[in-house]
Amino acid sequence: QVQLVESGGGLMQAGASLGLSCAASGGFLSTYTVGWFRQAPGKDREFVAAISRSGWSGYSTDYAESVKGRFTISRDSAKNTAYLQMSSLQPDDTAVYYCAADRHGWSMHLNVNEYDYWGQGTQVTVSS
Repeated sequence: QVQLVESGGGLMQAGASLGLSCAASGGFLSTYTVGWFRQAPGKDREFVAAISRSGWSGYSTDYAESVKGRFTISRDSAKNTAYLQMSSLQPDDTAVYYCAADRHGWSMHLNVNEYDYWGQGTQVTVSS
C-alpha cells in the first residue's frame, strides 16, 4: 500500500498563505487520484480539492466551492509529493487537513469513501 505523510500546517493570520505537502511512499502518486480533505471539530470530513489523470499525459482538478480561487492542488512526480497551496486564509479554513489517494488515477473522486489511503493529518489554524 501507499503511505502518506502530510506536513506544513501551522497557526496563521487571516489573509495569509500556507502550503501543505503530502509525501508518498510505497506507490507513485502520479498514477493515483490525490485528494485533500479537512475536518473541523465536531464536523464531518469535508472535500477540499483533488487531482486526477486525464488522458495519457494530462490531469484534471476539482475544488470545493468554498476554496475555489484561493487553493491550488498540484503534484510533483519526481518528488512523489502532492501539494495544497492555500491563500487568503480565513478562520473558517481552520481544520485538520488530510491527504488521501486512490489507485484509480483516471477517476475524479470527491467523497471520503472513494479513497483507499489516508495520511495522519496536519493542523491548520487561522486566527482573525
